[in-house]
Amino acid sequence: MTNSITRRALFAGGASALALGALAACSSPGRASSTGGATGTVSYWLWDSNQLPAYQAVAKAFERENPGITIKITQLGWNDYWTKLTAGFIAGTAPDVFTDHLTKFPQYADLDVLYKLDELEATASIQDADYQSGLAELWKGQDGHRYGSPKDWDTIAMFYDTKVMAKAGVTADQLAALEWNPDDGGTFEQMLAHLTIDGKGRRGDEPGFDKTDIAVYGMSANGSGGDGFGQTQWSPFTGSTDWFYTNSNPWGNKFRYDDAGFQKTISWYFGLAEKGFMPKYGVFSTTTGPDVQLGAKKVALSFNGSWMIGAYGNLAGIDVAIAPTPSGPVGHRASMFNGLGDSITKQARNPEAAAKWVAFLGGSTAQQIVGKAGIVFPARPEGTAAAVAAFGKKGFDVSAFTQQVADKTTFLFPVTRNPGDIQALVQPAFDDIYANGKPVSTLTGVNDQVNTLLQLT
Repeated sequence: MTNSITRRALFAGGASALALGALAACSSPGRASSTGGATGTVSYWLWDSNQLPAYQAVAKAFERENPGITIKITQLGWNDYWTKLTAGFIAGTAPDVFTDHLTKFPQYADLDVLYKLDELEATASIQDADYQSGLAELWKGQDGHRYGSPKDWDTIAMFYDTKVMAKAGVTADQLAALEWNPDDGGTFEQMLAHLTIDGKGRRGDEPGFDKTDIAVYGMSANGSGGDGFGQTQWSPFTGSTDWFYTNSNPWGNKFRYDDAGFQKTISWYFGLAEKGFMPKYGVFSTTTGPDVQLGAKKVALSFNGSWMIGAYGNLAGIDVAIAPTPSGPVGHRASMFNGLGDSITKQARNPEAAAKWVAFLGGSTAQQIVGKAGIVFPARPEGTAAAVAAFGKKGFDVSAFTQQVADKTTFLFPVTRNPGDIQALVQPAFDDIYANGKPVSTLTGVNDQVNTLLQLT
C-alpha cells in the first residue's frame, strides 16, 4: 500500500482518524527508492513566482555541490498549489519536496504523508539555534519529530504612499508613534479619520464628512481574517492586547475566541468599516488585495506582510514607504511571526536525495542566495541580514518588519491539530461579523465547537 490518501481524509476532518488508521498499516513509502544512493531527480514545488528565480539559483548551487542530483522546480499559484498538492497525495503523484505552511503541516503529519526530517541522515542535524528564535520549533509535531526545515519568516507592517501622506500633512515619525485601544481607537483611529476622504473631498475628521460616500479609505481591507488567524487584518491589534489564540503554543488544546477582551477588539476593528474608515465587506473583490487598493489610490494605509514588499515596490506612480503597526494596550506594538518550511513527502523517489536538497535549502549558502535577491527574509540570521541589505539597495527601509523581531514584540503563529477543520468552523463566523454585522458574541459558540473538536480528535 502506498502513502497516498483518500480525498475524504484531506477534505473532511471527520475522516482523519480513519485515514490515520489506514496509513499506519503502510510500511513502505509510495514511490521511494529502496536502493541506491542520493542521486537522481528531486521534484520541488513552491507557490511564489517572485521567489522562483532565487530558488533556481539555489538549485544551480546545489547541483554544483551534488552532481548526481538534479532539481526540478514547479511553481504554482497559491490556490492551485494546495489543490494540486492534495490531488497528488491522493493519486500518488505528490512532489518529493514542497514549500509547506504552518496551517497545513499538522494535518499532513497526522496523515503520515511526510517524512520525519530527524530520521533522514542529511536533515537529522538541523539545529533550532541556527534560525531566528522560535521558528524551527514550530515545525515539530506533537511527537517531537521535525517535519519542516525553516525557510523564511514574515511580520506585518503598514505600507503607504509618501506623496499621499505629505498632502495630508502626516510625517513618518507620526505614523511610527501611533497607538490604538479598543475604546476610542487612540491616535491610530484619529489618523484613519484624517486620511479618509469622502466623495466631496472632506476628510473624516472634518465637518460634513459623509461616511456613505468614500473616495479614499484610511486603511485597507483584506477579508475577515477568519481563514488565517487575522494575520494581515486584525492580528496586529489583538496581538498587542493581553490575549493569544490558544492556551499554549504550539499544540494548544483550547482556543480563546470567547475572551471578552478579544471580542471587544474585534468589534472595534470591524466597526472601522461602519465609520467609513475601512472598506466594508464586498467593496473590493477578493482579487483586489491591499497592495492593489493602495496602487489604485483607494486607501491610505495598507496592512500586509513582508513577503509583499516587492509587489508594493512595483506599484506604478506610488512612492512606497513602510511604517510599523501601532502600539496597543500592552504598551508596545505587536506582529504575528510566521514562517514557511520545506517538507519531504513519503512519495519521494529517493528520500535521502530529497533530504540533501532540504538540508541545503535550510543552510547558510542557500539562505544567503535568497536573501540577496531581496524578496523575503530567510530564516537564518545571516540570510535576514543579506535581505535587509538587498532591500536597502532597492530603496526600501524594512526596519518596520525587522524591528519587531529585534524588539521581541512578535508572537508566533498558532499551531494546533486539525487546522483545516478549525478554519471551516471559524471563517464563516468572522465573515458573518464583517459582512452581515453579526454580533461578536457569536464567536463564543464557535469557540465551544472548536474546543469540542480538539477534545474529540
